[in-house]
Amino acid sequence: MKNDAKTGCVIIANGEFPKSERVLAVLRSARFICCCDGAVEKLLKVGLMPDVIVGDGDSLSAELRERFADIFIQIDEQEYNDLTKATRHCKAQGFNEITYLGATGLREDHTIGNIFLLPFFLKDLGIIPTMITDEGIFTVHDGSTEIPTKIGQAISIFNISCSTINATGLEYPTYSFTQLWQGTLNKATDTEITICADGLYILFRNF
Repeated sequence: MKNDAKTGCVIIANGEFPKSERVLAVLRSARFICCCDGAVEKLLKVGLMPDVIVGDGDSLSAELRERFADIFIQIDEQEYNDLTKATRHCKAQGFNEITYLGATGLREDHTIGNIFLLPFFLKDLGIIPTMITDEGIFTVHDGSTEIPTKIGQAISIFNISCSTINATGLEYPTYSFTQLWQGTLNKATDTEITICADGLYILFRNF
């Protein structure tokens, strides 16, 4: 699916900053870079500048707060994390497709929480989210879909709300997994997989 408004929005979270050239290339080619406040220093170290910084400011040094005062959007409420605050800001700017980098690593609780925000971003915020790590790509889907793959590529499916999940092009059979681990560590047997499902699920494709 393609965005009918602006494209090229990347949000940098304060997890493990990308190291692979594959992922850094995505960052360098971004049209618009939004930083969660704690990620600013990491972005500057690779020679890039944020277009906007969003967060509660608890991870932003006084020096950087002053330096970027004109693009720092401080949101103090704690009901949502900085990743969600940044997403809402970018949505308000007209971005409907967002790529997330630095959203995993460092803290396992943040990693799990960020990954499972993807269905919320899709259904509640109307965002088409893609989360990229040095190891692979997380996407979220609602209903049936076809996904290009490579033969032998590692694939994991995390069921969110499906009562049926039937996939072709995978080594192991699928079903409406009731435990998150049940759909992990599958493998593509074709250059495309087709998933027939009746709800939300997260797909991980390893590079």
